Amino acid sequence: MYTVFSVFAATSDPAAFKPFLCVPARPDRAYFPDGVELSYGHIARQVFALRDRYRASGFGHGHRACLLLENRPDFIVHWLALNSLGVSIVPINPAYRAAEIEYLIAHAEPDLIVTLHDQRELQKALTGAVPVLEVYGDDLGASATHIPLAKRPPPRAGEPGSETEAALLYTSGTTARPKGCILTNEYVISTGRWYIGRGGEATYHTGAERLYSPLPLFHMAGLTLTPIAMMLTGGCLILPERFNAKFAWRDIVACRATVLHYLGVIVAALLAQPETPDEKAHALRFSMGVGANPEQRARARDRFGIPFVEGWGMTETGRSPFNTVEPRHLETNTIGRSEPGLEMVILDGDDNPLPPGSVGELCVRHSEVTPRRGFFSGYLKDPDATEQAWRGGWFHTGDSAWQHEDGAFVFVDRLKHLVRRAGENISAAEVEAVLTTSGLVKQAAVVAARDPIRDEEVAAFIVTDDGAAASRELAQDIFQFCRERLAAFKLPAWIAFVTELPLTSTNKIQKHVLLGADRDPLSHPGMIDLRQEKTNAIRQSN
Repeated sequence: MYTVFSVFAATSDPAAFKPFLCVPARPDRAYFPDGVELSYGHIARQVFALRDRYRASGFGHGHRACLLLENRPDFIVHWLALNSLGVSIVPINPAYRAAEIEYLIAHAEPDLIVTLHDQRELQKALTGAVPVLEVYGDDLGASATHIPLAKRPPPRAGEPGSETEAALLYTSGTTARPKGCILTNEYVISTGRWYIGRGGEATYHTGAERLYSPLPLFHMAGLTLTPIAMMLTGGCLILPERFNAKFAWRDIVACRATVLHYLGVIVAALLAQPETPDEKAHALRFSMGVGANPEQRARARDRFGIPFVEGWGMTETGRSPFNTVEPRHLETNTIGRSEPGLEMVILDGDDNPLPPGSVGELCVRHSEVTPRRGFFSGYLKDPDATEQAWRGGWFHTGDSAWQHEDGAFVFVDRLKHLVRRAGENISAAEVEAVLTTSGLVKQAAVVAARDPIRDEEVAAFIVTDDGAAASRELAQDIFQFCRERLAAFKLPAWIAFVTELPLTSTNKIQKHVLLGADRDPLSHPGMIDLRQEKTNAIRQSN
């Protein structure tokens, strides 16, 4: 039996004086503006003290706590303290608006909300039913001296273990609302262990790695891959508040990073930056991630001098394949191979296996005997969706792929109606649901538009209510309506007004014909570009 906390504790004792968390300097930041490096022993002392205060307030096994703590070390400290007691965390995206937070709280039913001071969108969403603990500055839990008492039933009997819920992570799906993925301690730890065990060009060395992870802690990769990888190997997690291409190489050099975790948008942004001496002066040995195409990876390898090892993953599966075994077929979006512990197959629409070279749905499992071992435990309050995803003993990813004759799998595209913008999965149905509540909109269809930097952007096709005249001013009015109800990264970057949406004989929208195969927003006549408005909204929300 093991937990995230027990993994940390097993490392923090022998590695007490070694660095665990490193925060790059940023003079304009509200916490650790000069940067900081925190040892395993220092973090352990904060965790133990905070654990005792949480326990004294009645929190324990079976409870849940929402964390709205951004990418700060405080997040890690509170997570470890809560995990030691068997309390599951529910990370909240800091970009969420009040309506999105309100839904998450109602669905997750937390026993506590831990938040930074003065989070206005959270304050709008609160009803007073859930106790709130406010965290100030960069005190690593020291301000949590007056933790509110737990209001709900007392903790479950028994100590937390590998099957205890460690996190409830919300992921965008094809429905209008995000699904809550239940993740156990086994899921979290096996995901991190799998990540460091890929070998080849992505070989980790115990006690020697410093991993630069610009991914948010409310994402699967930022929560489970990179922090657990460092806990298991006694390495140091470098934790910027967010990815910033302007400062990335400076931070990587100053923090002596040896590994970089990337998303496709990160690689594209780095390549778009002017050359700098730091991009050659770094100590990186390799980079691991998802979403970079072959051309980007080749250019990045040549320019930055390190391999970019591509993989694939999603919240439900945890463990992710990476392309480390020869032949690697670097000219394609090869993501790895089937192996014990993560078996992969390509199935057709009737769930029959397809031969090599045929495009179908990528499906995965642990093994035939224990297909769900180490995967998510299910969608909270939605057993039907869980069983549908696991039909036939395979988890259906909703992604299309094909397989080489030698067994290597190649990612093609998403079958689900998701927009993957800069690493964020945006539910088209969620944006459509907001659009259609506007009195200006009769019908709406949201699709993914190709974007050279962010991979994809949100494009909305709108039939106006009462035949309102299409104009840029109308598009901006609809944009502002959405801005009050959606996180900025979900807002439409392109809007096109149409007289009707293309429908099938069963009245389903034919989204694939709206932009065509190339998904170029400029290919549609009358498309209105709102990217600058979206950029401004994102900047103002940060």
